[in-house]
Amino acid sequence: MTFVFLSVLCSVLVSVLLKLARRFGVDIGQAVSWNYVATSVLTALIFKPDMAVLQGPGVPWIALVGLGLLLPSIFIALGASVRHAGIVRSDAAQRLSLLISLLAAFLLFGEQPGALKGAGIAVGLMALLCMVWKPSGAPGDRDAGAWAWPLAVFVGFGLIDILFKQVALGGVPFAATLQGSFALAWVVATALAVARALRRQTRLSLRDAGAGLLLGLINFGNIVFYVKGHQALPQQPALVFAGMNLGVVALGALVGVVAFRERLTRVNTLGLLLALVAIALIARASWQ
Repeated sequence: MTFVFLSVLCSVLVSVLLKLARRFGVDIGQAVSWNYVATSVLTALIFKPDMAVLQGPGVPWIALVGLGLLLPSIFIALGASVRHAGIVRSDAAQRLSLLISLLAAFLLFGEQPGALKGAGIAVGLMALLCMVWKPSGAPGDRDAGAWAWPLAVFVGFGLIDILFKQVALGGVPFAATLQGSFALAWVVATALAVARALRRQTRLSLRDAGAGLLLGLINFGNIVFYVKGHQALPQQPALVFAGMNLGVVALGALVGVVAFRERLTRVNTLGLLLALVAIALIARASWQ
């Protein structure tokens, strides 16, 4: 489980870096662009993908292009969610996005639903509602981003999971999918950063480049350690799945509340607990 813990740690560190970006004057858009430089180079060095497979017939280019557009967009949305709603709620929303990919498995990919998975989806949706809910008059209540950005993260990461599955069903190996989607994401993120710089909404800087490369290193660590976790426990994929998702929600909550003094209402706290229950139910269903 060491690899799973390292993957959890990297995932939460990504949120921490996004949380600190504004404090240190880092432009998240530029950092996301440089992040994909790091992940692309590391994917080539570590996984050594055979990119020739993307020249063959039947490659689901629509899904790949969708990944190229969504990956940087949702990364930027995650940064906005962390800023407006906090690490606790953003990480929970990101992990609850598995509900969307699970529903897609039933509706689009022919997987048979079960009682435990159905219960997990129901509990997860209740958890999401509790996590984004704020009572009228609560601090930050007038900030629509406090609920809109976590919802965007929830939907966006769910769609990304679906697109990755569609590419996999098209016969494209995982490493080539990563390399191709990261390269496309870099093009999109860089175009957005350059456009903002030309409109003088931001200034290109070495600080943003350095922060982005560090972000990419940690982001890639999250991916590679998760893959290694599955390789180390090939007979227990549900354990890796549960450990990763439960770990991110729990550690994200601890870091958000203790390190950044994020405040949760009783309903938000209930949502956090329900998120843990939902993930546990889905993981339990996968064991059967």
